[in-house]
Amino acid sequence: MNLEKLRDGLSDVDRQLVELIAERQRIVSEIGRSKRTTGRATRDYAREKDVLDRARSQASALDVDPQLAENILMSLIRSSLENQERDRVVAEGKGDGQRVLVIGGAGKMGGWFADFFRSQGFVTDIGDVSVEDSDGQFSDWVDAGVDYDVIVVATPLAESGQVLSALARKKPRGLVFDIGSLKTPLRSGLAALADAGCKVASLHPMYGPDTKLLSGRHLIFVDAGSAEATAAARELFSSTMVEQLDMSLDDHDRLIAYVLGLSHALNIAFFTALAESGEAAPRLARLSSTTFDSQLLVSAAVAQDNPHLYFEIQHLNEFGIGPLEALHEATGRIRELVEAGDESGFVELMMKGREYMKMRA
Repeated sequence: MNLEKLRDGLSDVDRQLVELIAERQRIVSEIGRSKRTTGRATRDYAREKDVLDRARSQASALDVDPQLAENILMSLIRSSLENQERDRVVAEGKGDGQRVLVIGGAGKMGGWFADFFRSQGFVTDIGDVSVEDSDGQFSDWVDAGVDYDVIVVATPLAESGQVLSALARKKPRGLVFDIGSLKTPLRSGLAALADAGCKVASLHPMYGPDTKLLSGRHLIFVDAGSAEATAAARELFSSTMVEQLDMSLDDHDRLIAYVLGLSHALNIAFFTALAESGEAAPRLARLSSTTFDSQLLVSAAVAQDNPHLYFEIQHLNEFGIGPLEALHEATGRIRELVEAGDESGFVELMMKGREYMKMRA
């Protein structure tokens, strides 16, 4: 068989694969509708495991790489879950014509929340300095007024506190919540809203603006003094698969200092050390190793993020210096052990880390 005929045969197989994917998606949509009708959860982890185990077994029997089969099925499962979650959010939409104002809605996370509310049937307006005044868009959010069922504050941290305080003076009737990565800079504004008798909550989405599937993602609900408001905010996400976490104001920023502050600083230190090493990046990448490649992948993503936001997360957190000091001390200890040739001390350090990491599992 010549090359052209082989390629034609391959194209025919590819066409059949796409047709099978389309048929699979059609069946998945029917399953999603059935789940909504019967009140069953969108995600079934036991079923997913069965599908993946069966795929690996079948692949082995057909002399196909089991990991390849699992990766393909995982991509299909993820796509199916995204579609089912989106369909459920739309079907169970709580908007019913209610009005939402997203202050900072032209930003990345503000845009995510604006799209989320629109998908639920909320009439969604945007207040953002980067938009031109038009129907449903206000370059100055004050011009939009506060007659909304929900107001989301999605502005940069340095501005959010001022926006919350300004809202407190206007006493909006509806639910108000911020989505700040830190709560330290927002305390006075949140307190002012609570003191004014407003329904105020505070959220922190632990995912980025490109997130499509909320399963496995976390959304933190921080007590801002109104249990009613927090419950109302939680209800807005009840049709999704997001994992909802409750947290106090103090606990939030103290833990975020490690979860975000420390991890950001570690990656910034990593790519800064590489950038100032004098070694060419392509040469290092060619050498590569599993650990280096993994760290490089994460650090590259951090390097592409908003540096102003990252600085705010470090600078505006009242608990932020502690983890940075711990990182500085840890790297200093490693340097001392290596320089002194203290193998036992180095091993002890790693064994302590191993024990700590077991707790995570």
